[in-house]
Amino acid sequence: MKRRERRSFEVFSLSMLDCICCGFGAIILLFVLNKMGEPAALEQSRRDLSGLLARLEEELHEIRGETEVLDRSLRGRQQQLSDEGKRLARLQGDLSNIQGRYQASKEFSSVQDIIAGRLLAAQQELSEEMKRLQQQRSEAYQRPVDAPIGGIPVDSEYIIFVIDTSGSMQRFAWATMQHKMGEVLDAYPKVKGLQIMSDEGGYMFTSYAGKWIPDTPARRQAIRERLRSWNAFSNSSPVEGIEVAIKSFWSADRKISIYVLGDEFTGDSVDDALESIDRLNRSVRGERKVRIHAIGFPTVFGQSYFPETTGIRFATLMRLVCERNGGAFVALNSLAP
Repeated sequence: MKRRERRSFEVFSLSMLDCICCGFGAIILLFVLNKMGEPAALEQSRRDLSGLLARLEEELHEIRGETEVLDRSLRGRQQQLSDEGKRLARLQGDLSNIQGRYQASKEFSSVQDIIAGRLLAAQQELSEEMKRLQQQRSEAYQRPVDAPIGGIPVDSEYIIFVIDTSGSMQRFAWATMQHKMGEVLDAYPKVKGLQIMSDEGGYMFTSYAGKWIPDTPARRQAIRERLRSWNAFSNSSPVEGIEVAIKSFWSADRKISIYVLGDEFTGDSVDDALESIDRLNRSVRGERKVRIHAIGFPTVFGQSYFPETTGIRFATLMRLVCERNGGAFVALNSLAP
């Protein structure tokens, strides 16, 4: 019996190759699909990183701006601290000086207390003797009625006050002026007539314009009360008031004294003012028509907003006017009443 012949077996048949090719194809397809998704993911990541970078750069700019502001503020505070340190050093120096002066003042005060105590003791010892001498002097001497007081003759029967009512007088010297005017009135216990005028020639009491004010206690009190609120216009020149007073009230049978109370002369010329007064107040039978006295108040001296030259010119003018017209010029060195 014949043996069957075996068919030859092919390991790599067509079916096997198909399977292998299909597997490789699947792998290649997966690889291709994977590579196609990567660019979109990379692009999205790139956009996200760009946005993050922009935000970080913006925050960096803001931080740098805040840093510059803080640096400027720090430099300002450091400069302020340096200035305050210098100021503190100056104040410490001033304090040291004040403490030194205070200590010297305390020592000086102690010396003054000792001297004052000695003077008080001496005054007490001399008081009785002084009283006795004063009594003897009063008994031995009686002042004539027409004797001068403080160098000012008080023999006139009529008195005219020409008062500077300017702002400097009103502000600084009005209380002192009222006090000095009261002293002048007290020096004349009784006169035949009074008149009060501004340096412009305006009357305090318009009802008595061109007439004498009767000298009575009630009228004197009215004058004092009116002075407290009187505020007439003034150009700080007494020439006009003097001229109106002489023209309106001089008479050959009257003994008249004009008292000028002021602090400034703002006229153009002292010489012209003297000549004007001399022409009007000329001599009659060897004497001037009226006496002219003056009291000067130092309001403009030491005041930065008032020129001192106007006060000097007033003193110069009134000293010469009083000298030529039989009067006396009193220049006050203080505004204390």
